[in-house]
Amino acid sequence: MITLALSATALSGCAFPGPYEAEPNSPAQWQRRQETIERGEAERVRLCAMMNKDTDRYRRDCRRPGDPE
Repeated sequence: MITLALSATALSGCAFPGPYEAEPNSPAQWQRRQETIERGEAERVRLCAMMNKDTDRYRRDCRRPGDPE
């Protein structure tokens, strides 16, 4: 009985989606959101510039739609 209760509790975490990120409400929140996106993109570009362009990782992480194969 205890095993059943523990397994039900453990599996219930898989059934519910994780917390979502709410849309920003104020201009300051939107600005922070945009800056976070820009920092993430700059980091991606920086890391891609250091990668070997012939690797699968580069093709997976650094290619953008419309890039030549």
